[in-house]
Amino acid sequence: MTNPERPWLRHYQPGVPADIVAPTDSLVHMFEGSVIAAGDGVATDFFGRTTSYTDLGRQVERAAEGLRRLGVHAGDRVALVLPNCPQHLVAFYAILRLGAVVVEHNPLYTSRELRHLFESHGARVAICWDSAVEKLQAFPADVAVQTIVAVNLLDEFPLVKRLALSLPVPKLRRTKAALTTPTTGTMAWRQLLAAPAIAADHPRPELDDLAAIQYTSGTTGQAKGAMLTHRNLLSNALQGEAWMHGAEYGKEVFYAILPMFHAFGLTLYVTYGILKQARLVIFPRFDVDMVLDAAKKTPPTIYCAVPPIYESTAKRAKERGIDLSSAKYCISGAMNLPDETVELWESVSGGLLVEGYGMTESSPVALGNPFHPSRRTGTIGIPFPSTYMRVVDPDDPTRDVEQGQPGELLLKGPQVFAGYWHNDDETERTLLPGGWLRTGDVVVVDADGFTSIVDRLKELVITGGFNVSPSEVEAMLTTHPDVVEAAVVGRPSPQGGEDVVAAVVLREGVELDEAALREFCRGGLARYKVPRQVVAVESLPKSMLGKVLRAQVRATVSHAQ
Repeated sequence: MTNPERPWLRHYQPGVPADIVAPTDSLVHMFEGSVIAAGDGVATDFFGRTTSYTDLGRQVERAAEGLRRLGVHAGDRVALVLPNCPQHLVAFYAILRLGAVVVEHNPLYTSRELRHLFESHGARVAICWDSAVEKLQAFPADVAVQTIVAVNLLDEFPLVKRLALSLPVPKLRRTKAALTTPTTGTMAWRQLLAAPAIAADHPRPELDDLAAIQYTSGTTGQAKGAMLTHRNLLSNALQGEAWMHGAEYGKEVFYAILPMFHAFGLTLYVTYGILKQARLVIFPRFDVDMVLDAAKKTPPTIYCAVPPIYESTAKRAKERGIDLSSAKYCISGAMNLPDETVELWESVSGGLLVEGYGMTESSPVALGNPFHPSRRTGTIGIPFPSTYMRVVDPDDPTRDVEQGQPGELLLKGPQVFAGYWHNDDETERTLLPGGWLRTGDVVVVDADGFTSIVDRLKELVITGGFNVSPSEVEAMLTTHPDVVEAAVVGRPSPQGGEDVVAAVVLREGVELDEAALREFCRGGLARYKVPRQVVAVESLPKSMLGKVLRAQVRATVSHAQ
């Protein structure tokens, strides 16, 4: 289905343009412009400690010089292994200031998971949460990181809270232990910031230079590095700005609760939030009472999240009698948004809750429902400004299907990525001639362009907003001496999204010890990848060619609930 006339434009919120003004400079230029314009305005708010845009800019300049002295040059990859914290923002823009490339990582990944990614991108400098440093130090010699810059989250706490955490109170000690871990053999973040400002004439990156590599399971399940240019990321920030028509420069309060290492959080806070010169209230992890305590002092105006977070926030706000009417712009992504969640959230907030759609390869947002009565709940919305879509035969992506018929969604726009890092074959399979991106999602589009996902060609499990590769979990399970074969699928969760579940064929004479298998998986997988349930089966259903029939596996584990 080709839409040269873009019928969805008539459903845009009034004031939203059909196309964004194309960016002409890099993210570094955008950041420096926001620093100048916002000046003493608050950039970050971390447990009550605020940092101005001016100071944020100074920290970026010093961190950039510190990295330069470590030998980081334009084009080098620098790894970030950080939760949400002010240092994450500084590190991101300091790396870009040198023309280097940010590679984001989940700090909760195991050493095994991180090692595979480092083997791919080859970063020799890593800026790492001190609690995760040991995972990098455990790498074998052939993937050794030359320099690890350890970040202590407590450095950004208000002084009174840092002192409180030193008191001999068990609860406070546990809190401190959860936030930081003493490290050896590393360089401290404060040492990096001890450098003077980088020379003003040091070259800045160009618009089409590579800015970031975001690892994703994409459409095939194998981790691949999506290459995102300055143009890609800045275009998506500008598209977000157009979509949230009416949001004001220097006046919005973003609640940074989604992880910045995730494509959704990266665009929302690190690029779009900075573009809008907003106050970013940063949370290292989501804790509903922590969020609501902050809302009493600094109410959010932009609160983007996933359905379970909206549900828990709204319920707890009602229980505590906390006003959330300040929240005007709320986008849900990563999983289906139930109508009940929309109704619950809108009963406590000051605006509409709309669903959007994206993927890492599109920086990530490509479609969304308008902040307008024209929105249609239950759909992922319509294409963003400057974004086009087609719906094609999955077996022949050159052939468009008839309007209203299911087909694979293709996307085109300035936010579509540049390809996969060192993986030309997957790039060729995913990026079609003309710049069309294969999403791997089967959709139905109505005559107005509102789109509904009906199936996924890809076999990923989406749990808690994160992609889980079945093959990765299966590989972990089959390293257990009692497991002969394994098949992993997603099962719809009552909380939205999916649960990771596994069917295993056990060695003859062995009985299933589900708890032991799940504990075994925790030794090599991030917690969200560990199967919620493991079911023993005599054999796995397979096609004549030996491929596991996941639909049948899914039916089997569903009956085993």
